[in-house]
Amino acid sequence: MVFIRNASTYLADRFKNTFLFFCTLLISCGSNIKISSQTTSIAVQDTMSNEKEEKNTTILVQPVIVGANQTEEYLSLLVGKNVAIVGNQTSVIFKYPNSSSFAESKAGMQSLQFERYTHVVDSLLARNINIKKVFAPEHGFRGKADAGELVADGKDIKTGVPVFSLYGKDKKPSKESLTDIDIVIFDIQDVGVRFYTYISTLHYVMQACAENNIPVLILDRPNPNAHYIDGPTMEPEHTSFLGMHPIPLVHGMTVGEYAKMVNGEGWLGEGLQCEITIVPVKNYTHETFYSLPIRPSPNLPNDKAINLYPSLGFFEGTTINAGRGTETQFQVFGSPNLALEKYDYAYIPKPNFGAKYPKHQGEVCYGNDLRNTTRLNRINLEWLINAYKNSKDKEQFFNTKSFTLHAGTKTLQQQIIAGLSATEIKKSWTADLRAYKEKRKKYLIYN
Repeated sequence: MVFIRNASTYLADRFKNTFLFFCTLLISCGSNIKISSQTTSIAVQDTMSNEKEEKNTTILVQPVIVGANQTEEYLSLLVGKNVAIVGNQTSVIFKYPNSSSFAESKAGMQSLQFERYTHVVDSLLARNINIKKVFAPEHGFRGKADAGELVADGKDIKTGVPVFSLYGKDKKPSKESLTDIDIVIFDIQDVGVRFYTYISTLHYVMQACAENNIPVLILDRPNPNAHYIDGPTMEPEHTSFLGMHPIPLVHGMTVGEYAKMVNGEGWLGEGLQCEITIVPVKNYTHETFYSLPIRPSPNLPNDKAINLYPSLGFFEGTTINAGRGTETQFQVFGSPNLALEKYDYAYIPKPNFGAKYPKHQGEVCYGNDLRNTTRLNRINLEWLINAYKNSKDKEQFFNTKSFTLHAGTKTLQQQIIAGLSATEIKKSWTADLRAYKEKRKKYLIYN
């Protein structure tokens, strides 16, 4: 069973914001106006300004409001209950700017920034909600563990709340850990990529809660890669924590929408259905550019890394370093085994936050710097194909098991070795992507 907690309010807000937007366009005397509405800043740009005419354009802008901020929609579900939270460092309540309008002039673009934020655990404890425990995903509750590093149970230093790892010996909450829990909150910022393991954690949480008749409250957040769908679809025989379900690599859904699909497609197994209540994001569509104010994991430090991650994540199953051990994680790639004459960038990976033992540590890696590339709306396969073609270690280039788990199929590796072009490879995805997009429509909350 699925409840959209503020569905009527959500639809009314969407209508109101659309009406305001078109009214404002009429007032602006025909200016071509580009609006970027996001959580970290709300910016307006008059693209038709010229040097001979000074003008100010004031536009009503509604910021993206994440589910956690809408406490009026879910506090009543928590009062008097024993509550567990599946969360990490991104599980926060933002303090939004007081003003929803501002002017932009020729002098430069103005933006409204967050003043501060509070972790949802701290906020709910302050409201006398009984937080009994926290379940921590990959990277831990405070998001400091390396990718793939086991996370231990413990206590949150700040609050003293017990923390149970879902990325150690157990990836699913045990029956014992849920015996005293009345409701579970899931609030984690995802990035919309199949091998990013937070949606695998979502699967196991929903499954455990369904088995124990415990409802799940999902505080939804935007997907920064929701503006496109692409990649190979995972084949069932390659199911792992890097891919639990037969979806494309870039799936184009928020966590809330994805949870609806998990239920609707029967992916929990044995006829299980998890009772979920979703608090949707306000003022958001899949095309909304959303800049994450908190890195969702140690090696995704900024918007560029998050946008490049679906394309560069393939390198995790090869001999190529994808920027781990640098301050430009998933914005550069390289290897000592790439042909120097083919690449114009070099760097040396060193141990750092999020990468204690980076690939090719201390070695000069030759490759590409992608920090100035335009924002992607598709997976780029050319970087992977060219790296294979220009590698001096073709025999060892692929770690077949790891690469297959990341790709969700053995076919991609075979296609690259056979010399197929990116265009030819992508054509082989077409039928699966078309079928997935049709299936996805049933579960969408946002346009």
